Amino acid sequence: MTSSEATVWTVVVAAGSGARFGAAKQFEQLGDRRVVDWALEAAQAASSGVVLVVPPDLVVTDEPLADVVVPGGTTRSASVRAGLAAVPPEADVVVVHDAARPLAPVGLFEAVVRAVSDDGADAAVPAVAVTDTVKRVGPDGVVVETVDRSSLVVVQTPQAFRAGALRAVHEREPEATDDAALIEAAGGRVVVVDGDARAVKLTTRDDLLLARVLVGER
Repeated sequence: MTSSEATVWTVVVAAGSGARFGAAKQFEQLGDRRVVDWALEAAQAASSGVVLVVPPDLVVTDEPLADVVVPGGTTRSASVRAGLAAVPPEADVVVVHDAARPLAPVGLFEAVVRAVSDDGADAAVPAVAVTDTVKRVGPDGVVVETVDRSSLVVVQTPQAFRAGALRAVHEREPEATDDAALIEAAGGRVVVVDGDARAVKLTTRDDLLLARVLVGER
């Protein structure tokens, strides 16, 4: 099976409360549309269908860029499971993408899907190299060691998965900061593709300001 033959569905996770941001950042304005709309547009361009996961009190039926809208759970992993349950059983590859990374380009979706459908990985994640010096610090605030960063990367979304593998690792309702960690823990093969600096995560309001600059440059 090649990427052109695979049935690909994307779950866009947009159910967070934005505690560190101070609001539901996925619905903030970014250029001429909402943050979540940028993520949905890229997902639609790379997928057969898109499931949007939103806060339970914001479920609507008129999201034109989503094929299905479902309420999320109390954790990210629970929200992914809610979205995964709405993905049709015939899907070969499931992509999970955080709406908080609105400017991830379509090519990044295509790269992770290709790594799963063409290269046989159980999962594929985009990553960028760590460029800053990394230090391990003890609870007392004292530096314990300087970490060798040569083999370290920072992982982004979208992340692609063999549909069966992703469904299997979520059966026991585990929790993880990203779904690739669940595949790793189950002994699956997770590969890395080149990430993209534009796939910045919106965590603080300064991140949104940066995203607005990037949109303006487009």
